[in-house]
Amino acid sequence: MKEIDGKTTSGGKILLGAFFILILSVVLFGVGVYKEANVLIALGIVLFIVFIFILPGFFTIQPNQAMVLILFGKYTGTIKKEGWHWANPFYSKKKISLRSRNINGEKIKVNDEMGNPIEIAAVIVWRVENTVEAIFDVDNYVDYVNVQSESALRHLAGMYPYDNTEDTHTISLRGSTDEVAEALKNELQQRLGKAGVIVEEARLSHLAYAPEIAAAMLQRQQAAAIIAARQKIVEGAVGMVQMALNKLSENEIVELDEERKAAMVSNLLVVLCGERNTQPVINTGTLHN
Repeated sequence: MKEIDGKTTSGGKILLGAFFILILSVVLFGVGVYKEANVLIALGIVLFIVFIFILPGFFTIQPNQAMVLILFGKYTGTIKKEGWHWANPFYSKKKISLRSRNINGEKIKVNDEMGNPIEIAAVIVWRVENTVEAIFDVDNYVDYVNVQSESALRHLAGMYPYDNTEDTHTISLRGSTDEVAEALKNELQQRLGKAGVIVEEARLSHLAYAPEIAAAMLQRQQAAAIIAARQKIVEGAVGMVQMALNKLSENEIVELDEERKAAMVSNLLVVLCGERNTQPVINTGTLHN
């Protein structure tokens, strides 16, 4: 359904007319009682009833608010202009906020793509864009947003692993925060669009392994970090050894046979890759004695 601009009248103008009707009804009623003129009395009563009938038609709209007008079950329009308005008193009026709202979701336990139990939560910023869809296409748009947000988060968690394993280019919940946030926003927009809702932002606010596997997964992460660090150290050490051998050969500082090169490589790798500081040993003989 599409929104229709509702038609209203300025509340101030109608209020002046209502006061005029009220004063006129009082005057006619008073004159009728004084002169015992039943016609004037009846006319005064009718005008007073008209005044009472006018009063329910007044309403105000604040900035970023809207009023949906319904006449005998039929949608007639939406008022978004702020100010004091008056509309047909027979209209049913439903006020709806157009301001941004936050959902600070609670932690939920789900399984990631690898089947590992994790705890995850998200913060979602949303607002109503289409008042007609929000009122008529879903029963309660606030409850609808809450339920669909949790459902989308569960679906997202099952699409990605918690962390990267061997393939560093794989999108993961922990390592690809921007990509995951964009995927969550798109998933939510697809679900909530039918309720006239715009998702402005969606991000994970909590992410952790479930307590029952947290210790084991921490050990795995530490082991992976140690292995990665060792790989970097070995790569750097091999490069430094290669550079040293090339410099010695290019500058003709010393000529080394293959056996002495192997010994030099072994000693340099021990020095560069060792966890502790090495103790220098002075060899007073030759390599063969």
